[in-house]
Amino acid sequence: MGIFNALTLSSQPLSTNPMPKKLGHCTNSIRLHWEMATAGKVIKCRAAVAWEPNVPLIMEEIEVAPPQESEIRIKVVVTSVCHTDLYHLFEGKDKRGFPTVLGHEGAGVVESVGPGVTDFKTGDKVIPLFLSQCGKCRFCKCPKTNLCDSSWSTKYHDTMADPSTRLTCRGQPILQFMGTSTFSEYTVINQFAVAKIDDNAPLDRVCLLGCGITTGYGAAVNTAGVTPGSVCAVFGMGAVGLAAVMGCKNAGASRIFAVDINEQKFEKAKVFGATDFLNPKAYNKPISEVLAELTNGGVDYSLECVGNTEVMRTALESCVKGWGVSVLVGWTDVKDFSARPIQLLSGKTWKGSLFGGYKSKDSVPNLVCDYMNGKIKLDEFITHKMNIEQVNDAINLMKTGECIRCVLNISK
Repeated sequence: MGIFNALTLSSQPLSTNPMPKKLGHCTNSIRLHWEMATAGKVIKCRAAVAWEPNVPLIMEEIEVAPPQESEIRIKVVVTSVCHTDLYHLFEGKDKRGFPTVLGHEGAGVVESVGPGVTDFKTGDKVIPLFLSQCGKCRFCKCPKTNLCDSSWSTKYHDTMADPSTRLTCRGQPILQFMGTSTFSEYTVINQFAVAKIDDNAPLDRVCLLGCGITTGYGAAVNTAGVTPGSVCAVFGMGAVGLAAVMGCKNAGASRIFAVDINEQKFEKAKVFGATDFLNPKAYNKPISEVLAELTNGGVDYSLECVGNTEVMRTALESCVKGWGVSVLVGWTDVKDFSARPIQLLSGKTWKGSLFGGYKSKDSVPNLVCDYMNGKIKLDEFITHKMNIEQVNDAINLMKTGECIRCVLNISK
């Protein structure tokens, strides 16, 4: 698949710059030959295809069309499995969202660009973004939100994919899940939904910033606005919840409760800054009452990172009246949620967070730098590493709670 592929992509996740600056003139030659070999052509490559809900993914040969106006074709190097992939496969189950190539937490390098793309070039390291930032719509221009009119989520949140796609398999279109589809060796994405990152960034770690870690961390520091000395409770110790714990810690919270029914995750939560640990199944009363007793009426901030409507209500009820803030972080759209009006009349605030409130293209490169400068953790989230052919094993590990993040090597 081109000279660049043969020279730089191995069976191990990349942790160094695939195009070292010290190559100088040779680097330019490699880029030129690679671009000439594949640019403007349909690429055949491997991908894990979800043909229908609730069934294992199948490794297929797919066709990836060249990028069109304002689009970028990316060679995906690594990706991780996020709970939102599982949600679409096992919980959402909207058949209109299939067949699809899942995956939205990846990283790779630019293979080629379409007409009108000026900010990216072949060989750039990039992170695909499920939330776009066109910079022109009313949402992008508003500092109060990170939504974007160009994003698939504004119109297609039920199918979780725009009907237009650059992927085909067995003669039929394959949807691009959340606009990205990183369970494929190649994908095509609008430039509004791609972040160019530091050339020295290790792709097999910073790929996590494509969704879960950014979502949880930002929910704490941006959406909740955790303040120094405050008391927090985070519900769910998956990757998003652990990132929320890290956000609370970095924001200066004095006490952070980690709430989960899997006590094996508490040691990991301690690494990210949790100070107290609660298993709701260990008590004969609602965990909100337990928290109220332990905190003189409730926590200042609570973050629901499960995607469960009952837990969302519990998180709200765990906040102190008068000023408590509860944030919905876990993704779900299959059930209604409810609460007693007095919960809000008493002065509590209930809010939601998408991608941690971060404007995607602007913020992800900065978060990559924060990781490289030691301000945020990423390595500690990774519990497993596999190849893309083992994607169903990775999904099962995530489904059973045995995995925080599994990084999949996409490229041979």
